[in-house]
Amino acid sequence: MTLLVAEQDTVIDKELETIVHEGVTLALIVRDSFSREGINFFTPHEYSQQLAHMTHPAGKKIPAHVHNVVVREVKLTQEVLFIKKGRVRVDFYGSNLHYVTSRTLGPGDVILLSSGGHGFEILEDAAFIEVKQGPYVGDQDKVRFEPRA
Repeated sequence: MTLLVAEQDTVIDKELETIVHEGVTLALIVRDSFSREGINFFTPHEYSQQLAHMTHPAGKKIPAHVHNVVVREVKLTQEVLFIKKGRVRVDFYGSNLHYVTSRTLGPGDVILLSSGGHGFEILEDAAFIEVKQGPYVGDQDKVRFEPRA
């Protein structure tokens, strides 16, 4: 995959974008158009959320399995959004709560929010699925803030 540097600290191609600020990955965006053969993991091993794209031919069998109980320590909530319909603008903020950049997501796009701050504006009536570590503990789970310029 050929990656291009589009702006400071952001690595992109047309189908996969990594948003990095001051050496920290804020998000990974997988566009609906992404297509690669086989199993392609996007996340580093140390992430508490793993994100992959998989293609399999008709007739392939994935053996039945059960996952083992493995104790894991989650230090930071990472969330994945699957955009089903509409358009959503995602605003990204660095650890200092200053605005970094924005991206617009549409149907079929997937985003992993891995660190830093983020906010959303719904540009068109939208529906999306969110996946993150649980259980959600309300106000203990996040800090709301006024963005800094």
